[in-house]
This record gives sequence, structure tokens and C-alpha cells, in this order.
Amino acid sequence: MLTARSNGEYMKNEEMALLFSEATPYIQKYHGKTMVIKYGGNAMINETLKNAVMNDLVTLTLLGVRVVLVHGGGPAINEMLKKVGVESHFNNGLRVTDDATMEIVQQVLAGKVNKDLVAKLRGRGVGLCGMDGQMLRCTELGPALGPTLISTLLDGGYIPVIATVGMDDLGQAYNVNADTAAAQIAIALKAEKLVSMTDIAGLLRDKDDETTLIPEVEVSEIEGYKAAGIIAGGMIPKIGGMADAIYQGVHEAVIIDGRVPHSILLELFSNRGSGTRFYRRSHQE
Repeated sequence: MLTARSNGEYMKNEEMALLFSEATPYIQKYHGKTMVIKYGGNAMINETLKNAVMNDLVTLTLLGVRVVLVHGGGPAINEMLKKVGVESHFNNGLRVTDDATMEIVQQVLAGKVNKDLVAKLRGRGVGLCGMDGQMLRCTELGPALGPTLISTLLDGGYIPVIATVGMDDLGQAYNVNADTAAAQIAIALKAEKLVSMTDIAGLLRDKDDETTLIPEVEVSEIEGYKAAGIIAGGMIPKIGGMADAIYQGVHEAVIIDGRVPHSILLELFSNRGSGTRFYRRSHQE
């Protein structure tokens, strides 16, 4: 097995063993704490990366970390919409979901994508969508969360795998942005950390140049980055959700590169994690 360093090179087995030998303080830090991981991008498409992520989640659970996996499925949805001849539309990074699109979203997310992930967790995962137990209760302005079902599964040592389809009080289904849902779940569970896996190194000053990575952002700086156009498109709901989570008690949030194998373990259990960390100064004092 080879494992990517944060600089894109690879670690051999003995280096991975060294990582874990140095990880004891981090394992103690996160033992018994809740991590909400938003899963998406290339790590959901590449089978090797997908298997690595699922194995790492099982490892975290065995180490006593309470893991919630929240997933979208944009590429799978786009593929199915293309097959049936329905055009995709986006507004400020959010998918515009009409009735025809919603039917596909529900089938793909709560069906194939969700159950494929659960199968790879080797009996540790329980597949859910936000409609189960009216967990993600929606209005057109955003979701609210009922965390009881998730907490019960975590207490039993399971990994809730949540497809972000919600519903309103009348039973109408909604396609909830996965970043928004993950943030709301993190808030409701009083999570220690919110992790978002993406297809880029993190927040970049120049979206086409990964050497311009911004390693840390204090939440009060976010509006300035938006005004400068650095936070734009799909980063708007992603980082907006992270800011909401931090302001409402989540200790920190990070964007990590899902193209790097074992990036979750590197982020949690070493000082080698890459990406962009979002925090509130008052949480560090």
C-alpha cells in the first residue's frame, strides 16, 4: 500500500506505520469526539480512492472516533440526467432542482450511491437519507435537523451514511446541498470537526494555481475573500456552511484534497495535513 503525503508524493508502509506511532496524542484528542465528513468529488469516482476512504473511516471508528459520513453524488446525478435527457442548471454553486431532476436525485443518491458506500464499510455503515425519521426537515430557505437517529447509531458504533435528500412537513422531497447538510448535522451533533473532501488542494487565491493555497482562514475574513472573488461558485455554500458551523460551536472545519489517499488520517492524526483550515479566534483562546 502506498499513501500520499501532503505534497503529492507517496509514503510506503513503514512510513504509514511511523505516522500511527506518532499519532497517539491526536488519537487521544479525538477519541469519543464526533467528526462529520462531507464526501464528494474524485474520491467518490475513483474506486481505489473510494476504498481507501471507506477503510479509513472504519479505522477511525475502531479508534473510538464517532464518524458521520454525509455525501452528495453530483457526478452520478449528472450522468443519469444526461442519460434521460434532462439538462442540469446551477445557481451560485447550487443545483436548481425541478420535479424531473428531483426524481433522479432521489433515486441516485438514496439508492445506488448510498448503498454502494454502505457496502464498502463492511458492516459498520448504516445507509440513511434525510427523509428517514424526517431527519432533514426542509423549507425553501434551508434544512433543520433531527439528530436523534444519528446519535443512536453513533452510540451503537455504526457509521451513519447520509444521502442529502430531505423533506418538508407535507412529504415533498428536497435536494439538499451536501455541504449545507453536513454543516447542519455538525451543528446539531456538536461535532468537534467538520471535514469537506474536494477535488482541489483547498481554498486558492488563484483557482488555477495550487501553489496559491491559503492554509488558514479566520471566519471573520470570509466576507473579504468573497468580495475579492476568491470564494466563488461552489465554494460559496461550502464555506458558508463551515462558517455557520463554527459560529454555532463546531471547533473547526477543514477543506482537504480528496485526491490524496488517506487524506482524512493525515488531517486528523498528524501535522502533515494539507488543505485550508477555518477557525474562530475565540475558539483558540
